[in-house]
Amino acid sequence: MIELMIVVAVIGILAAIAYPSYRDYVLRGQIAEGTAGLMGLQADMERHYQNHRTFATISGGATTPCAAAPKAGQFTLSCDGTPTDTAYTIQAAGQGFTFKVTHQNVRSTTAGGWGTCGSAWILKRGQAC
Repeated sequence: MIELMIVVAVIGILAAIAYPSYRDYVLRGQIAEGTAGLMGLQADMERHYQNHRTFATISGGATTPCAAAPKAGQFTLSCDGTPTDTAYTIQAAGQGFTFKVTHQNVRSTTAGGWGTCGSAWILKRGQAC
């Protein structure tokens, strides 16, 4: 009986150590989906600008790509504000994270528990801004 309790204690200790690492690993995979979707939406916005000379929705015409609010894995992609003729900010929000990128490719992150960065995307725990 004592040996069984020792085995249970060892398994509990290993699980307590391994689970946070596993959770970070899964979260990093989901973050990759979100940022990849954000880069795809950024390319769609640039294509919209090349075709219509504006990032905004054209009355009676083409709708800005970020207005569709597509999903990228666990993240929802959307406009952060209303796109203008010459500027936009799009974001991917989900899992306690918000990744943003502007028309000038300025990236920012608000990451629950991982920190905040105004000049880059934080893609893993402990990453410096």
